[in-house]
Amino acid sequence: MNTLLKTVSAAALGFVASTGLAAAQDDTLKIGMTFQEMNNPYFVSMQEALNEAAAQIGAEVIVTDAGHDVAKQISDVEDMLQQGIDILLLNPTDSAGVESAVRMAKDQGVIVVAVDANANGPVDTFVGSKNRDAGYQSCAYLAEALGGQGEVAILDGIPVVPILQRVEGCKEALAEHEGITLVDTQNGRQDRSVALGVVENMIQSHQNLAGIFSVNDGGAMGALAAIQGSGRDIKLTSVDGAPEAVKAIADGGPFIQTTAQFPRDQVRVGLGMALAQYWGARVVPTEVPIDVRTVDAENAADFSW
Repeated sequence: MNTLLKTVSAAALGFVASTGLAAAQDDTLKIGMTFQEMNNPYFVSMQEALNEAAAQIGAEVIVTDAGHDVAKQISDVEDMLQQGIDILLLNPTDSAGVESAVRMAKDQGVIVVAVDANANGPVDTFVGSKNRDAGYQSCAYLAEALGGQGEVAILDGIPVVPILQRVEGCKEALAEHEGITLVDTQNGRQDRSVALGVVENMIQSHQNLAGIFSVNDGGAMGALAAIQGSGRDIKLTSVDGAPEAVKAIADGGPFIQTTAQFPRDQVRVGLGMALAQYWGARVVPTEVPIDVRTVDAENAADFSW
């Protein structure tokens, strides 16, 4: 965690310690968090960290899974508002589509913090990874591993802001190498089984394909299976730092790098920002970026979320 983030976190959580616990004793704080999906260890670890933090302050937590359905996510927020939540932590499945849910929450005086992906509307604070940096780091690593030469493809995902930023960062890094050619971009929907079929088609369509960047580790695991099944020498990089991906990198083979995010830190800092505002802080950052870190064969054995 960088120095700025440590300072912000310490200030927010220090404020909580001095004023929030007393408030919580008088009236149980109710925190709602809606996730874009829960079929992903990244978000599971985020929920675990939220539950741990909430338990420390005696708060009640309501968690919902949108399953990448924006209509369900809006309905879930409506239900949480009816249950009287004080804080909404929002991990949007569609940044623009959830704006009505953000406005509903704000109309009821609820503090709204977007986590991992930002949302349209009057969000109080956004806490998320430096996703453009993540895409850049992974694709710079891939290009260098290929010696600055060869055909590469992007395994894209659902068009939310973090994914779009990763692709932008990737393309920026690839463009710095004249010998690298981006020959294909296809949507694996950040899903292992979907990505498997998509990458199999990529490999069949591009006989000289030398590298693939996946926008997340879930899709990368499907890509890895397709690469291994093909018997081709194709290098793979990704974003997330998921345990399964980190193990694959440590074991050696086509999967050579992932740019790790820190989901537990994101939700802890997001909750800290919400609590600071809820309990009276007048100045709270509108955005808190969380650093990312390269994980490769050199440090994979020692890395975990």
